[in-house]
Amino acid sequence: MSRAPRLAGYALMAAAALLALAMRRAGLEAVGPFPAVAVALFAGMIGVMLVFTDLMVRGLYAQIDAGKRGADVEADEKVPPL
Repeated sequence: MSRAPRLAGYALMAAAALLALAMRRAGLEAVGPFPAVAVALFAGMIGVMLVFTDLMVRGLYAQIDAGKRGADVEADEKVPPL
């Protein structure tokens, strides 16, 4: 499983922060036909969604793997010795 979605999410959050800084310092009001605030919020939202989704999926896979390993250990303990 690749970490690319999480890194892309971090990049989008950083872009949103830089856009917010540009709005504050340079008085940027629009990005193309859209208000700059809307673009910053949208980019940040997508970035957070990518990061959290990636972390949740990794956590789920870790829980499943731990459960499988625990089941294997329990199955090995129940086998009577020869």
